[in-house]
Amino acid sequence: MEQRQQRARSDASKERRRQDLLAAARKLASAAGVNAVTLAQVTADAGLHPSGIRRYFDSREELLLELAQDGWVAWSQSLVENLKGRRELVSERIVDAIVETLTAQPLFCDLITHVPVTLEDGVGRDRAIEYKTAAFAAYDEMVNAIAEASATLTAGAAQDLLVAALGLTSYLWQVAHPGPVLASIYVDVPEWGHAAASFRDELRRLLTHVAVGAGSRR
Repeated sequence: MEQRQQRARSDASKERRRQDLLAAARKLASAAGVNAVTLAQVTADAGLHPSGIRRYFDSREELLLELAQDGWVAWSQSLVENLKGRRELVSERIVDAIVETLTAQPLFCDLITHVPVTLEDGVGRDRAIEYKTAAFAAYDEMVNAIAEASATLTAGAAQDLLVAALGLTSYLWQVAHPGPVLASIYVDVPEWGHAAASFRDELRRLLTHVAVGAGSRR
């Protein structure tokens, strides 16, 4: 275990400590999944006394919600950059861009499931509003980028496509990353683990159906 750090005094030191905690949570969640993250593990990894985290985050939910907020920003920036300057793209190419940029954020893919179930309602009203503001700003940027780049998708259709991407990812990511019990079952009954073996392919296949259908309603 790392030696515990002294209490941060200056604003700069406090911000560094806060970033250390976020980095520790990100590392733990990436390695073992969001469900496995505990405040005790995070503080130990960051070299902080367990009680010290309350000076930076009120709860586990607030800590993880911050990571989800970062994920929204990263995904939006990546997708907007991917589509920048591209025009008249067919639906399949739009889906490729969404899948490529979303699956490049594996922690965010995991967090998508947890945000509406536990994280948003596990923080205070002001923090929830802050998260929603950032998430919807990122979402709106992606909607505009998709509508500008697509040959067939309107802004409304782009919204439908992103909602579908989030919903499918929320389910498929969890299925594709089973715990030890389900993993052993899938070895014995491979057909049950089909979705678990092909997250990216399943996401692309299903999202393509949504995109083609949404584009045809223009």
